[in-house]
Amino acid sequence: MLFGKKSSPIDFIIVGLGNPGPKYADTRHNAGFIALDALADKYGISVDRLKWKALTGDGRIGDSRVLLLKPQTFMNCSGEAVSQAMNFYKIPPERVLVMFDDISLKPGVMRIRRKGSDGGQKGMRSIIEDTDSENFPRIKLGIGDRPRDGYDLADWVLSKFTSEDRKLLDEAVARAVEAVPMIIEGKIDEAMGKFSK
Repeated sequence: MLFGKKSSPIDFIIVGLGNPGPKYADTRHNAGFIALDALADKYGISVDRLKWKALTGDGRIGDSRVLLLKPQTFMNCSGEAVSQAMNFYKIPPERVLVMFDDISLKPGVMRIRRKGSDGGQKGMRSIIEDTDSENFPRIKLGIGDRPRDGYDLADWVLSKFTSEDRKLLDEAVARAVEAVPMIIEGKIDEAMGKFSK
């Protein structure tokens, strides 16, 4: 190893939030998993090793060595996997990008944020609670709000996408995948301006 090089073999952790198992595969709450799978596919990274209660895979995006992480704890306990990986590699929150669904955004809408509260998203809440930090850059993928008042929130986020909503999500995911290298390079403001829509 060259002198002056970082001791950690990982420069950035990229997390996709969702629920494990085929039952949840194409549900709205799994937008983060869907985005991480698209990212993994683009960069030829296999996310198939079980470690830290998550499916993981590492590879390169640009000049950075990245760890891709899909927590397998179910959404509400996502922080367990994220905090364990962060502690192992000594990665600060500012270098952990989290991708997840957002009911306050319409399908097809994607927002990039430098940091912030959980916004009611329980996976993000778990991560913030387990790491005691809100300083995570994040990509929020719109899944739309419940179709009517009184519709159970859990039923909604665990429902399957309609074909039209899935098409819109895939368009947002494609922009998210394009934005990731810029975020890793520290160009988050530029990525916000270019890709948030």
